[in-house]
Amino acid sequence: MSFRDPWLLVLLALVPVMVAAYVRSVRRRARRAATLATQGIVVTGAVGRRRRLRHVPFALFVAALALLLVALARPEAEITVPRRVGTVVLAFDVSNSMRAKDLEPTRLDAAKTAARAFVDEQPSTIRIGVVSFGDGAAILQQPTDRRADVLAAIDRLSVGGGTSLGQGLYSALSAIAGKPIAIDETALASDSAEVDIGYYGSATVVLLSDGENTGRPDPATVADLASIAGVQVDTIGVGTEDGTDVAIEGFTVATRLDRAVLEQIATATNGTYFEATDTESLTEIYRSIDLELTTESERTEITALLTVVATVLLAAGALLSVRWSGRVV
Repeated sequence: MSFRDPWLLVLLALVPVMVAAYVRSVRRRARRAATLATQGIVVTGAVGRRRRLRHVPFALFVAALALLLVALARPEAEITVPRRVGTVVLAFDVSNSMRAKDLEPTRLDAAKTAARAFVDEQPSTIRIGVVSFGDGAAILQQPTDRRADVLAAIDRLSVGGGTSLGQGLYSALSAIAGKPIAIDETALASDSAEVDIGYYGSATVVLLSDGENTGRPDPATVADLASIAGVQVDTIGVGTEDGTDVAIEGFTVATRLDRAVLEQIATATNGTYFEATDTESLTEIYRSIDLELTTESERTEITALLTVVATVLLAAGALLSVRWSGRVV
């Protein structure tokens, strides 16, 4: 424990002075009672256990005074508090299939709306990054606690190209690691030490896609890498298995949800697969994503706490004094 105004602790010298005055008062009353007894006058008072208990109210008053004097010095203590901490990377599929309107107004627009709500609800201890992926992938925003930058990155998302879930995961892991990651898939499959990119146990990737993978690398292979690095990947499937049609450069293309690959990615990383069938459910899915809860020690002023305890002691002492002697002091 430390104090912001430690010089005020000199006031604690009042405590032994108060105790000494009380002891003198008790002895003076005892001598007076003894004198009266020699004159044949019996003074009625507490005996035995009750005699000892009559000092309890004073002890409570003294303890309260000591706490109040310590509180004046503005004490600080290391207190362990629960916090949601870590890094979240929002990885958006921006392929042409995200133009589909089975979510209003489009799959991507619905995802962006839900993502904004998710960002607004996160505590400042959560760093959030944004990745977009189509045929390739790009880190639009490195993980940051600046919410305005994250929201601006989400607003910049636009559709185009095919879908490479593996590229999206690679870029998300690079954002988490804070450096580009280039991994040989063959080395990863053989559990080579070369795949060690570090451990990021407080990081989560939220990958939103219809799951229709059309490019390399194999997303299951990259999911294994994420698992080795301690990164949880929660996947959100957008669309329906029955599918819908979307117009792309004058052609009508059928698109449907591929649930299996998204479930595989989530399972490999100890994550969770969610399925969004409408904008409202998508928003609820973002809210239900479980981020790590940890504890941190922080230096906190405990003046208010000591004052409350002192007040309780004063009240208890006053009640006992009234009950046993009919007066507060």
